[in-house]
Amino acid sequence: MSNKDRQFRPVAVPDVRVGGFWGKWQDAVCNATAEILLDRCVEAGMLQALDVSRPNPGIIIPIQPWGGTTQMFWDSDLAKSIETIAYSLYRRPNPRLEARADEIIDMYERLQDKDGYLNTWFQRVQPDRRWTNLRDHHELYCAGHLIEAAVAYYQATGKRKRKLLDVMCRFADYMISKFGHGEGQLPGYCGHQEIELALVKLARVTGEKKYLDLSKFFVDERGQEPHFFTEEAIRDGRSPKDYIQNTYEYSQSHEPVRRQKKVVGHAVRAMYMYSGMADLATEYKDDTLTDALETLWDDLTTKQMYVTGGIGPSAKNEGFTDYYDLPNDTAYAETCASVALVFWASRMLGRGPNRRFADIMEQALYNGALSGLSLDGKTFFYDNPLESTGKHHRWKWHNCPCCPPNIARLVASVGAYMYGVAADEIAVHLYGESTVRLELGGSDVTLRQVTNYPWDGAVSIKLDLKEPRQFALLLRIPEWANGSRLSVNGSSIDLDAVIVDGYARIERAWAGGDAVSLDLPLQLRPQYANPKVRQDAGRVALMRGPLVYCAEEVDNGGELNAIVVPEELPEARTAILEDLEGAVAVELPVERESTADWGTSLYRATPAARSAARLRLVPYHLWDNREAGEMLVWLQAEKRGA
Repeated sequence: MSNKDRQFRPVAVPDVRVGGFWGKWQDAVCNATAEILLDRCVEAGMLQALDVSRPNPGIIIPIQPWGGTTQMFWDSDLAKSIETIAYSLYRRPNPRLEARADEIIDMYERLQDKDGYLNTWFQRVQPDRRWTNLRDHHELYCAGHLIEAAVAYYQATGKRKRKLLDVMCRFADYMISKFGHGEGQLPGYCGHQEIELALVKLARVTGEKKYLDLSKFFVDERGQEPHFFTEEAIRDGRSPKDYIQNTYEYSQSHEPVRRQKKVVGHAVRAMYMYSGMADLATEYKDDTLTDALETLWDDLTTKQMYVTGGIGPSAKNEGFTDYYDLPNDTAYAETCASVALVFWASRMLGRGPNRRFADIMEQALYNGALSGLSLDGKTFFYDNPLESTGKHHRWKWHNCPCCPPNIARLVASVGAYMYGVAADEIAVHLYGESTVRLELGGSDVTLRQVTNYPWDGAVSIKLDLKEPRQFALLLRIPEWANGSRLSVNGSSIDLDAVIVDGYARIERAWAGGDAVSLDLPLQLRPQYANPKVRQDAGRVALMRGPLVYCAEEVDNGGELNAIVVPEELPEARTAILEDLEGAVAVELPVERESTADWGTSLYRATPAARSAARLRLVPYHLWDNREAGEMLVWLQAEKRGA
């Protein structure tokens, strides 16, 4: 079957119940994060700004020092918090938290103008500046996050509560009248992408194609000449050169999207844009978008991505620099950027499952994104270095608090990323203890995954159908899973005979009680960087399954750069760490360089002596959950022939 004819869409979050590994993380969100997000938004002054019953907010002085002052993007942070709350309520009802979310939704309804416009900043702080600076002012970006929150709240409350959905449909209808090439319309788009993918979600939940068409308009207009941002600035009396990064590459608006071949600029903006493009490619079966995205995908993943799935090495532009520029100790690798890479990767599966997208989705999810949330769900990383001297720690909040609700909403909705559904196909993209109930061609199908993945590679999938039905079940076989074994009802399947784009495709008449068994070997394996990555020369990173492992001082003492990993990996042992909630650590013999006999010289003619040592590695996403200390991902590797 040609990918051009396929349209895989994600399942709704309430259709999946997760347990095991992801269940624990979702419990942390339910127990702590969801309410913490709301509390800290309140402490920052966000509700004071939103509530029309209070005086015009002007510049709010926050209760807590992390609040900063009133921000024009606060609607997005409240929206992502509401989205997180929605998913947490589905997993664990919380009437008090639900009432707080309802109160905020009521505030948005009261704030909305009669024409549908809705934006706290431009209704309460700068009403005269509405739609005057799309390049910098985040109006459509905030609208996009509110749309995503509306869809989530509607679905997660069992379609009982659609007030916010109705509010955002009115706003989207207003935008349809506002944007276009007709008289009095704006042929523009947002400087910070987000509205594009949100409108696709709105179209899917409402069945209204007009929202897809608006999303397509924003994507098609981006980067066209004459340049909208230039003309907008002139019309507004601003200099077109007065720009935060002095280049339209920052917002990926330097040329039309279908002509872009290099991933540039602000990392989160890029990932959000590509996510919207991929959704539109699926909905419109648009090969021109798919072709452009595949070029950009290869550019990112072969030249500009950390082994953790982190992206965007520079704090200066929160984004990309030069090819193969991947510093470890100063890595920015914003949590939001890895979250958004998960978004993009999942949407690249819309035109058919392909391992090269799903493997990266998993890599970014388990490593670059999940590291942004502490085990207890109470503290966060904004940036995610791959090396630390012991001074980098999670914080409670930030004056630009985009990352906490972003990683929280991803964790709370992770079940939707595990599965994809087409007309007569079900794809399993991610493995994890879960139950999904879905509809396939008018028939109800339930899949139950039983597994301790990612700690163990054994996966059992049981099917429940009321009557037999012919369809294809597709199971991702990760590129790293050499020697995988697959069976159906106890009969072995020849993987080589059924692999299509990295997925085992099993088409048959399935019946209730059918069982699929998959075994994915989880050997420790080395990862070496392209020699062009100068920061990783002579270094090795270690992975087990989808997890990147790192060394921490709490397990190994200090001076982690003195550890030398043998060229041929020795037999490794695993250990269960109770202080990391049952995580699997890896232990192996190594050598350690000693400074005991070095003396006071800074340099000398002979290398340091070595002695035998034992190395304990823990999953990267769990670092800084125990005692403070050094951390290292890229370890010194034994030189060939040494």
